[in-house]
Amino acid sequence: MSTAENTILGLKLPTDTRWADLASISIEEILVDHAFCEMKAATQCVTLISRYADKVDLVNALAPIVTEEWGHFRMVWAELKKRGYELGKQRKDEYVNLLLEREPKHGDHGNEKLLQKLIIFALIEARSCERFRLLHEHLEDQSLRDFYYKFMISEAGHYRLFIDLAEMYYPTERVREVWAWWLKTEIEVLQLLEPRGDRMH
Repeated sequence: MSTAENTILGLKLPTDTRWADLASISIEEILVDHAFCEMKAATQCVTLISRYADKVDLVNALAPIVTEEWGHFRMVWAELKKRGYELGKQRKDEYVNLLLEREPKHGDHGNEKLLQKLIIFALIEARSCERFRLLHEHLEDQSLRDFYYKFMISEAGHYRLFIDLAEMYYPTERVREVWAWWLKTEIEVLQLLEPRGDRMH
């Protein structure tokens, strides 16, 4: 992804394109990991809806995303079956876990737990969008390139949705401040992780 495209997403540290080369020789592992990522994304949205059921706009915005994310899981699962692959056991997402470990627990800005969650999810969607774009651009299998193009477009929309929801419930300047903090924090997280072609993140 070009510097300009990363700027649109807000990401500060682009993924090395060699990740796509590694992924191309680990397609089964990438698809399996992707399937679990979509499953977790649907679950996270359900959790937000359950926790903040009193926020009607949030429920209205996220209810269709739950359906969409689960639909994505089904799409990846269908691709796995078509290729004769199995889902196997769930694996940990070190990237997401390291982000969650750094979520501020307290602060000087009152109740911002929802803000932190929305920004974390926006960041994960932005990074997923970037990785899907790399797969779309670098895989030799044209059907998979087309497959990941659809996911790239969808994740970009989800990234924007979480930012918009944050700005609906919190002052824009505070949202930008928290977003900037998380972008710097993500750099630290990425630098702790070894490049792996068998993981989406």
